[in-house]
Order: sequence, then structure tokens, then C-alpha cells
Amino acid sequence: MPPRRKKKLGSYPTPLVVFSITLALVVIGLFGLLLLHAHKLSERVRENLEVQVYLDRDLPETELLRLQQDLEHQPYVAEKNGLRFVSKEEGARQLLENTGEDFRTFLDDNPLRDAYTVRIRPEYTDTMHLRQLSRSLSSQRGVFEVQYPKSLFDSINQNLTKVSLLLLSFAAVLVVVVVILINNTIKLALFSQRFLIRSMQLVGATRFFIQQPFLRRATWQGFASGGLAALVLTALLQYAYLEVEQLKLLRDDRLTALLLLAVVGLGTVIGFLSSYRAVNKYIGVSLDELY
Repeated sequence: MPPRRKKKLGSYPTPLVVFSITLALVVIGLFGLLLLHAHKLSERVRENLEVQVYLDRDLPETELLRLQQDLEHQPYVAEKNGLRFVSKEEGARQLLENTGEDFRTFLDDNPLRDAYTVRIRPEYTDTMHLRQLSRSLSSQRGVFEVQYPKSLFDSINQNLTKVSLLLLSFAAVLVVVVVILINNTIKLALFSQRFLIRSMQLVGATRFFIQQPFLRRATWQGFASGGLAALVLTALLQYAYLEVEQLKLLRDDRLTALLLLAVVGLGTVIGFLSSYRAVNKYIGVSLDELY
């Protein structure tokens, strides 16, 4: 009969623990990717919101140039294609394309006005900033009127706020569930070591000496689980980009990399803290409670 293998302090089944932690981290990572892409989608929606600045009639070229330069330096104007001049002739052509009716057949003059179309930065699309920039633009010399679809802006802001709060609430609940799951996984893994911990105490081992192998092992398991979860998430994300081409428009490599690093860090930290709590519990428990 082969000799019985002795238990070593801090040794417990690694594959099952790593698999359980990895699975939990993949779930929270997937939800994190959902939050990131939802945030990018909201930014894309806000970036396409425009304000129409209608000008006084027969403005000289110098006034048009002054007004354009002034608008280009405003902080609320988007950097890329943030400002576009639409002459009244171009406005008439657009109106004809959209409606199919040519008002010039029964009107001798073009009643439309020259205008600037201003694309607003996402951070300036809330109700308060829109009111402020509308007043600021209206006070400009040469500006006749400022228009924007107020009801559309308000509806988008309200809906995006509701969706963001809902997703963040689910994320908070999910983080708590994952932390509890990982904590219980490590606690169960350490359960088989409780008598060995007591034996080490009886021979005079210090608390730190007993804790050290468990903490080191759990930290590495958490780190390895986070790394595996990051690889799985990267593979799933690349597959999603291949299957859904439009999803690449919401891609943000910097934020995605930060999320993957956070997953690795979360696995490492939770592994260390869960092991620390579990070991301290078994160190301080009475002999009767071990059974």
C-alpha cells in the first residue's frame, strides 16, 4: 500500500478554485464591457446633436468671418466638423430634396437665412449648458435666432440618465455577488486545511507564519484567474467585433485595457482578502467549532 501523502500548509486544489474565480470575473467583465459600450453609444448620440444659428440678412463677408472665428473658439463646439456654414441657397436645395416642393416657383425671393450648424460636445448637451450657450449665441452680433430641438435633447438626456443609473445599479449588485462568490470559494477551499492550521498553532507557529502560505497562494490564484478572465474577455470581444461590424464604432481600446487591468486587480485583491479572512477565522475558532 503506497504511503499516504502528507498535507502541506497552504496546499489545496488549485484548478477548481481558479476556474470558479475566473468564471465569476468573466461575468463581471462582460457587464463592464456592456457599460463601456453603452457609454460610448451615449457619446455617439450626443455628438450628433446640432444647434442651428440663423444669421441676419445681407451680412458682409467680414462679419461672417468674424462670427465664424468666434464660434470656432467656443469650448462647446466639437473639434471634428464642429462648425458648418449653410447658405440660404444650400438651405433651399436641402428643403427641395427633403420635401419635393420648390417654394421658388411661387415666391420671388428666398425667405431662408444663412446659418451655421454647430455640433455640440457631449458634455455640453445637458439642459443647463444648452440654455447658457443659446443665450450666449443669441447675444452675438449678426445672429438672428438660435434653434435646437429642445424636446429631443431633453428626451435623450432623460433616457440616457435612466439607462445609466439602471446599468450602474446592476453593476453594483453584480460586484457584490461576485465578491461573495469568490470569498465563499476560497473559504471552502481552506475548509480542508482547518485541522492543519490548528496543528501548526499547537506546535507554536505564529499567526503570520500560518497566514503566509495561504495568502501567497490565494493572491497568485486570484492573479492567474484575473489574467485568464482578461484573455477570455478579449477573445469574446474580438469575436463580437467580427460578427457585428457596427460594434467597432463604439470601440475604445484605452478604456477596454483599463477594464481588463481592473479585472486582474479585482481577482488579486479579492483572493488576498478572502484568504486573509478565512485563515483568521480558522485560527481564532475553538476546537469544538472545527468539527
